[in-house]
Amino acid sequence: MGNWVVNHWLSVLVLATWLGLNVFLFVHAFLLYEKADKYYYTREILGSALAWARASARCLNFNSMLILLPMCRNLLSFLRGTCSFCRCSLRKQLDHNLTFHKLVAYMICLHTAIHIIAHLFNFERYSRSRQATDGSLVSVLSSLSQEEEGDSWLNPIKSPNMTVTYVTFTSIPGLTGVITTIALVLMVTSATELIRRNYFEVFWYTHHIFIIYFIGLGIHGIGGIVRGQTEESMKENHPHRCAESFEKWNAHNSHCKPPRFEGHPPESWKWILAPVVLYVFERILRFYRSQQQVVITKVVMHPSKVLELQMNRCGFSMEVGQYIFVNCPSISYLEWHPFTLTSSPEEDFFSIHIRAVGDWTENLLRAFEQQHSPVPRIHVDGPFGTVSKDVFHYEVAVLVGAGIGVTPFASILKSIWYKFRHADHSLKTQTAGHAALNFDKATDILTGLKHKTFFGRPMWDNEFCTIATTHPRSVVGVFLCGPQALAKSLRKCCHQYSSLDPRKVQFFFNKENF
Repeated sequence: MGNWVVNHWLSVLVLATWLGLNVFLFVHAFLLYEKADKYYYTREILGSALAWARASARCLNFNSMLILLPMCRNLLSFLRGTCSFCRCSLRKQLDHNLTFHKLVAYMICLHTAIHIIAHLFNFERYSRSRQATDGSLVSVLSSLSQEEEGDSWLNPIKSPNMTVTYVTFTSIPGLTGVITTIALVLMVTSATELIRRNYFEVFWYTHHIFIIYFIGLGIHGIGGIVRGQTEESMKENHPHRCAESFEKWNAHNSHCKPPRFEGHPPESWKWILAPVVLYVFERILRFYRSQQQVVITKVVMHPSKVLELQMNRCGFSMEVGQYIFVNCPSISYLEWHPFTLTSSPEEDFFSIHIRAVGDWTENLLRAFEQQHSPVPRIHVDGPFGTVSKDVFHYEVAVLVGAGIGVTPFASILKSIWYKFRHADHSLKTQTAGHAALNFDKATDILTGLKHKTFFGRPMWDNEFCTIATTHPRSVVGVFLCGPQALAKSLRKCCHQYSSLDPRKVQFFFNKENF
């Protein structure tokens, strides 16, 4: 447990802060609508369901404000650059952007469910109070829309014959609520691991209906179905003084006038405006950058259905471990796929290796295999930073790649070789271990180096024990690009072999995320 805290204390702090803010916003809004005199008469009809609906709405707005920020990749790259001199534990938080994005999405789903269930109770109680003819307080409150002039109604169901379904699909809050819920369900279900791995196109296209979600959320509050008593009416009809004498509200000599109500002003747009503007700016920047001409200088077909593309683009500047998004208009105008750069910054081109593992990549390989056809046009967006950029900040680095996951480390190994060759004194790495791959080749098929990558799964306990013994006072960065099962094993070893004493060996686990 102690070793786990050493590696994840800052992540736990960030997560606890986010959860704490959710709890605070929920409790604050709940108590406001449960206790405030302004909503006394509204609670007479709706009960506690009013507070549940409004508290969950507050948290929905908060998390909808956050959901886009982890997807602003240029912002993350900028923050990573400004934090280059920060501690590794601080920079690592930027690499959990997808995890945080998913957690926020789960929180949105939770509060959406609470919000919907609470409003189902609300509309049922609105309907029953409208149909009541017993002269009770809720019956009088529901009939105010007919007896009073102006916009002073409290019950959105205007007549006993009006159904809940009719109100839902003819009011702005009801209709936008249905649309945004459908959009959210489609986005969440299509983002599951099964769909994303096997039907990426479904995930890609469906996820872009987030535009509908944010438009619906922004205008959801227009119409003011949730209503409270006006300030002027509170002076003429304070609930503590006048609620019990509601039968005399219309009497000529009564000191209590019938209450007047106003809709709650829409506030969702205030929460989401800034992140939406930031994300729009992000997309404009990425679109402008993707329209710059890319020249493919070399195409290499490797075994195991691996395609290597070497390219040039004006003004392109990269660092080790970065990745780019690639679009091929002849296959799809809208689909962009991330690929790690396998070239080094010292080379006069940038390259990627693409393995055929789905419809889009298979179509791309077939397009480049056609001998008598022109080379397909490619658009490139990026580069963007990843966890592998920090490899040179560690005294000792362990690079683990599985399958095509060796590509991020091809760039690193090449860069180390160039730095050694040019006697770069900024390089902390003093030695490089031997690796082996494709014994029948003179060089590695990915890196082009004589030192090759080693096939096979090591005994991780032995490897970590050896590293801890050899470097008893070093900070060791463990970098992985590979499957979750391997990540679980390496993360466990990092926790197990890290010392609680900060002066002794510390293992920091880093995994590539796109």
